[in-house]
Amino acid sequence: MEDDLYIEQLEYGPMANFVYIIGSRSTREAVLVDPAWDIDGLLEHVRSRGFEPTAALVTHYHPDHVGGDLFGQHIEGLAELIGKKGMKIYVNREDADGVRQVTGVSESDLIRVDDEDKIQIGEVEIGFMHTPGHTPGSQCFRVRNRLVSGDTLFIQGCGRVDLPGSDPEQMFHSLRRLAELPDEVVLFPGHNYGGGPQQELGETKKMNPYLRIPTLEMWRQMMG
Repeated sequence: MEDDLYIEQLEYGPMANFVYIIGSRSTREAVLVDPAWDIDGLLEHVRSRGFEPTAALVTHYHPDHVGGDLFGQHIEGLAELIGKKGMKIYVNREDADGVRQVTGVSESDLIRVDDEDKIQIGEVEIGFMHTPGHTPGSQCFRVRNRLVSGDTLFIQGCGRVDLPGSDPEQMFHSLRRLAELPDEVVLFPGHNYGGGPQQELGETKKMNPYLRIPTLEMWRQMMG
Protein backbone atom coordinates (compact mmCIF):
# COMPACT_ATOMS: atom_id res chain seq x y z
CA MET A 1 0.00 0.00 0.00
CA GLU A 2 1.25 3.44 -0.97
CA ASP A 3 -0.15 4.91 2.25
CA ASP A 4 2.22 2.78 4.34
CA LEU A 5 5.30 4.49 2.92
CA TYR A 6 6.88 7.40 4.77
CA ILE A 7 9.92 9.09 3.25
CA GLU A 8 11.61 12.27 4.43
CA GLN A 9 14.64 14.13 3.13
CA LEU A 10 16.86 16.03 5.59
CA GLU A 11 19.87 18.21 4.81
CA TYR A 12 22.90 18.06 7.12
CA GLY A 13 26.44 19.41 7.19
CA PRO A 14 28.54 21.91 5.23
CA MET A 15 28.61 19.63 2.17
CA ALA A 16 24.81 19.77 1.80
CA ASN A 17 24.37 16.05 2.39
CA PHE A 18 20.90 14.55 2.25
CA VAL A 19 19.96 11.97 4.88
CA TYR A 20 16.75 10.00 4.32
CA ILE A 21 14.19 8.42 6.59
CA ILE A 22 12.22 5.60 4.95
CA GLY A 23 9.51 4.27 7.21
CA SER A 24 6.42 2.12 7.49
CA ARG A 25 3.41 3.94 8.90
CA SER A 26 1.85 0.67 10.04
CA THR A 27 4.82 -0.73 12.00
CA ARG A 28 6.37 2.69 12.86
CA GLU A 29 9.79 1.27 11.91
CA ALA A 30 12.24 3.27 9.81
CA VAL A 31 15.58 2.83 8.09
CA LEU A 32 18.09 5.68 7.88
CA VAL A 33 19.93 6.26 4.62
CA ASP A 34 23.48 7.65 4.98
CA PRO A 35 23.09 8.80 8.59
CA ALA A 36 25.87 11.30 9.33
CA TRP A 37 26.79 14.71 10.80
CA ASP A 38 24.31 15.00 13.71
CA ILE A 39 23.30 11.61 15.07
CA ASP A 40 21.60 12.87 18.24
CA GLY A 41 19.59 15.39 16.24
CA LEU A 42 18.68 12.79 13.63
CA LEU A 43 17.48 10.26 16.21
CA GLU A 44 15.48 12.91 18.01
CA HIS A 45 13.88 13.98 14.74
CA VAL A 46 12.97 10.42 13.70
CA ARG A 47 11.39 9.69 17.06
CA SER A 48 9.53 13.01 17.04
CA ARG A 49 7.83 11.74 13.90
CA GLY A 50 6.72 8.61 15.75
CA PHE A 51 9.19 6.18 14.16
CA GLU A 52 11.90 3.97 15.63
CA PRO A 53 15.04 3.42 13.53
CA THR A 54 15.82 -0.26 12.98
CA ALA A 55 18.57 -0.27 10.30
CA ALA A 56 20.99 1.93 8.37
CA LEU A 57 21.38 1.81 4.59
CA VAL A 58 24.63 2.99 3.03
CA THR A 59 24.94 4.34 -0.51
CA HIS A 60 28.77 4.30 -0.37
CA TYR A 61 31.65 4.47 2.08
CA HIS A 62 32.78 8.12 1.90
CA PRO A 63 32.95 9.78 5.35
CA ASP A 64 30.46 12.55 4.56
CA HIS A 65 27.84 9.81 4.17
CA VAL A 66 28.84 7.31 6.87
CA GLY A 67 31.04 9.25 9.30
CA GLY A 68 34.77 9.22 9.93
CA ASP A 69 37.62 11.65 9.43
CA LEU A 70 37.62 14.01 6.45
CA PHE A 71 39.87 17.03 5.85
CA GLY A 72 40.95 17.03 9.49
CA GLN A 73 37.37 16.97 10.78
CA HIS A 74 35.60 14.09 12.50
CA ILE A 75 32.11 13.51 11.17
CA GLU A 76 29.57 11.62 13.26
CA GLY A 77 28.04 8.64 11.54
CA LEU A 78 27.51 4.92 11.74
CA ALA A 79 29.77 4.30 14.73
CA GLU A 80 27.94 6.85 16.86
CA LEU A 81 24.56 5.62 15.60
CA ILE A 82 25.02 1.98 16.53
CA GLY A 83 26.61 3.06 19.82
CA LYS A 84 23.32 4.73 20.72
CA LYS A 85 20.91 2.31 19.04
CA GLY A 86 22.07 -1.15 18.04
CA MET A 87 21.13 -1.95 14.43
CA LYS A 88 22.50 -3.55 11.29
CA ILE A 89 24.15 -1.63 8.49
CA TYR A 90 23.23 -2.66 4.93
CA VAL A 91 26.11 -2.01 2.53
CA ASN A 92 27.04 -3.36 -0.87
CA ARG A 93 29.68 -6.03 -0.44
CA GLU A 94 32.13 -4.08 -2.64
CA ASP A 95 32.09 -1.13 -0.21
CA ALA A 96 31.85 -3.08 3.05
CA ASP A 97 35.58 -3.05 3.79
CA GLY A 98 35.66 0.68 3.05
CA VAL A 99 32.87 1.31 5.55
CA ARG A 100 34.72 -0.66 8.20
CA GLN A 101 37.96 1.22 7.53
CA VAL A 102 36.57 4.76 7.63
CA THR A 103 34.05 4.29 10.46
CA GLY A 104 35.61 1.61 12.68
CA VAL A 105 32.41 -0.46 12.84
CA SER A 106 32.76 -4.23 13.13
CA GLU A 107 32.04 -6.90 10.56
CA SER A 108 29.25 -8.15 12.82
CA ASP A 109 27.53 -4.76 12.39
CA LEU A 110 27.30 -5.20 8.61
CA ILE A 111 24.97 -6.99 6.25
CA ARG A 112 26.66 -7.24 2.87
CA VAL A 113 24.15 -6.98 0.03
CA ASP A 114 24.19 -7.55 -3.71
CA ASP A 115 22.41 -6.02 -6.67
CA GLU A 116 18.65 -6.66 -6.63
CA ASP A 117 18.57 -7.73 -2.97
CA LYS A 118 15.58 -6.38 -1.04
CA ILE A 119 14.49 -5.62 2.50
CA GLN A 120 10.98 -5.12 3.83
CA ILE A 121 9.59 -2.89 6.56
CA GLY A 122 5.85 -3.20 6.96
CA GLU A 123 4.35 -2.99 3.47
CA VAL A 124 7.38 -1.06 2.17
CA GLU A 125 9.89 -2.93 0.01
CA ILE A 126 13.30 -1.38 -0.62
CA GLY A 127 15.37 -2.69 -3.50
CA PHE A 128 19.15 -2.41 -3.79
CA MET A 129 20.67 -1.35 -7.12
CA HIS A 130 24.45 -1.74 -7.45
CA THR A 131 25.64 1.32 -9.39
CA PRO A 132 29.47 1.32 -9.27
CA GLY A 133 31.56 4.18 -10.59
CA HIS A 134 31.85 6.73 -7.80
CA THR A 135 33.02 3.86 -5.57
CA PRO A 136 33.16 0.12 -6.32
CA GLY A 137 30.11 -0.57 -4.17
CA SER A 138 28.00 2.51 -4.73
CA GLN A 139 24.33 1.63 -4.62
CA CYS A 140 20.92 3.25 -5.04
CA PHE A 141 17.68 2.35 -3.30
CA ARG A 142 14.44 1.88 -5.23
CA VAL A 143 11.29 2.42 -3.18
CA ARG A 144 8.27 2.12 -5.47
CA ASN A 145 8.45 5.17 -7.75
CA ARG A 146 11.30 6.76 -5.83
CA LEU A 147 15.07 6.42 -6.30
CA VAL A 148 17.50 7.39 -3.54
CA SER A 149 20.66 7.74 -5.60
CA GLY A 150 23.49 8.71 -3.24
CA ASP A 151 26.43 10.13 -5.20
CA THR A 152 25.77 8.11 -8.34
CA LEU A 153 23.34 10.64 -9.79
CA PHE A 154 22.53 14.23 -8.88
CA ILE A 155 19.80 16.32 -10.45
CA GLN A 156 22.34 18.33 -12.43
CA GLY A 157 25.34 16.02 -12.49
CA CYS A 158 26.89 12.80 -11.23
CA GLY A 159 29.44 11.71 -8.66
CA ARG A 160 33.16 12.22 -9.17
CA VAL A 161 35.13 9.51 -10.94
CA ASP A 162 38.64 10.80 -10.21
CA LEU A 163 38.84 9.55 -6.62
CA PRO A 164 40.54 6.38 -5.34
CA GLY A 165 38.35 3.40 -6.19
CA SER A 166 36.25 5.27 -8.74
CA ASP A 167 35.87 4.04 -12.32
CA PRO A 168 34.61 6.25 -15.19
CA GLU A 169 33.57 3.31 -17.37
CA GLN A 170 31.55 1.71 -14.59
CA MET A 171 29.88 5.07 -13.95
CA PHE A 172 28.81 5.28 -17.58
CA HIS A 173 27.10 1.90 -17.40
CA SER A 174 25.48 2.74 -14.06
CA LEU A 175 24.08 6.00 -15.42
CA ARG A 176 22.76 4.24 -18.53
CA ARG A 177 20.95 1.80 -16.26
CA LEU A 178 19.36 4.63 -14.27
CA ALA A 179 18.40 6.43 -17.48
CA GLU A 180 16.31 3.39 -18.42
CA LEU A 181 14.07 3.79 -15.36
CA PRO A 182 10.57 5.21 -15.99
CA ASP A 183 10.25 8.97 -16.29
CA GLU A 184 7.82 9.16 -13.37
CA VAL A 185 10.39 7.84 -10.89
CA VAL A 186 11.32 10.64 -8.49
CA LEU A 187 15.05 11.18 -7.93
CA PHE A 188 16.26 11.82 -4.37
CA PRO A 189 20.02 12.62 -4.62
CA GLY A 190 22.78 12.38 -2.04
CA HIS A 191 23.56 16.12 -2.00
CA ASN A 192 21.74 19.39 -2.54
CA TYR A 193 23.91 20.43 -5.45
CA GLY A 194 21.33 22.48 -7.32
CA GLY A 195 18.21 21.87 -9.33
CA GLY A 196 16.02 21.39 -6.28
CA PRO A 197 15.92 18.74 -3.57
CA GLN A 198 14.15 16.15 -5.76
CA GLN A 199 12.88 15.79 -9.30
CA GLU A 200 11.09 13.39 -11.60
CA LEU A 201 13.62 11.40 -13.57
CA GLY A 202 12.00 12.41 -16.85
CA GLU A 203 12.96 16.02 -16.18
CA THR A 204 16.42 15.00 -15.01
CA LYS A 205 17.00 13.16 -18.28
CA LYS A 206 16.25 16.37 -20.19
CA MET A 207 18.54 18.65 -18.18
CA ASN A 208 21.39 16.43 -16.94
CA PRO A 209 24.04 16.02 -19.66
CA TYR A 210 25.50 12.91 -18.03
CA LEU A 211 22.27 11.01 -18.74
CA ARG A 212 22.26 11.97 -22.44
CA ILE A 213 25.59 10.48 -23.52
CA PRO A 214 24.66 7.53 -25.77
CA THR A 215 27.98 5.72 -26.18
CA LEU A 216 30.97 4.80 -24.06
CA GLU A 217 33.32 6.42 -26.57
CA MET A 218 31.50 9.76 -26.28
CA TRP A 219 31.58 9.40 -22.51
CA ARG A 220 35.35 8.88 -22.57
CA GLN A 221 35.76 12.00 -24.70
CA MET A 222 33.58 14.05 -22.35
CA MET A 223 35.43 12.84 -19.27
CA GLY A 224 38.79 13.65 -20.88
